[in-house]
Amino acid sequence: MADDAILLDVTDGLARVTLNRPARLNAVDPDAITRWQSIAHEVAERDDIGAVLLDASGRAFCAGGDVVAMSELAAAGGDAATVITELADRIHDGHLTLRESSKPIVAAVQGPVAGGGLGFMLVADFIVASELATFSSRYSDIGLTPDCGVSTLLPEAIGPRRALELTLTPRTITAAEALNWGLVTEVVPHEEVAARAHAIARSWLDGATGAFGQAKRLVRSGLSRSFAEALDDEARTIGAAFATPEAQARIAAFTRR
Repeated sequence: MADDAILLDVTDGLARVTLNRPARLNAVDPDAITRWQSIAHEVAERDDIGAVLLDASGRAFCAGGDVVAMSELAAAGGDAATVITELADRIHDGHLTLRESSKPIVAAVQGPVAGGGLGFMLVADFIVASELATFSSRYSDIGLTPDCGVSTLLPEAIGPRRALELTLTPRTITAAEALNWGLVTEVVPHEEVAARAHAIARSWLDGATGAFGQAKRLVRSGLSRSFAEALDDEARTIGAAFATPEAQARIAAFTRR
């Protein structure tokens, strides 16, 4: 429904996941967290989905967690630490499910990203950012620590020194700086963000979709295992890919050139 905190639309193999709380800069509240976790599992499990486009409504991409809503829930629940930990665990389950899936994800970042919003963005494998987008941590502003995978995904993208600079200071970086740091993949004019992200997703669906998905899985998995394990997985995966009708057709076309 249009008033859901996060929207899911699946058309012609493309799952469009839209953060949809524009009045709160798409900060996630408990309802949005439940929806995120559910959508992540649905996207990962559906065979009719070959690629994912992650975007957001309104002027911001994501401001992280809705601290007001979470504070209210924690106050009503009694044990604030337990309540917040459980909410974080549910977000993280959604992140892990999408990151470990074989569905490539492109994010269309049209505006500011802050706090845990960095984690939502960095779940994507390809990030198209508006020239007007900005990026900041802001955790220290409210006495909190990174969540939403930020402590892992941010240094993975930009290195530990720059990740610490963002998390330990109030610094905000521009889209141009984010591109230079490796935080985003591309920066385009603001009015072209949606179209460019959609074109990337469409190229995955119009190309060797299965191979793109397995390539994403191999690269992501290789960051957390030994070289020997990665080599064994590569060998099994390329063997299986070689035998698919899709690969056989493309190999035949290539050899006829």
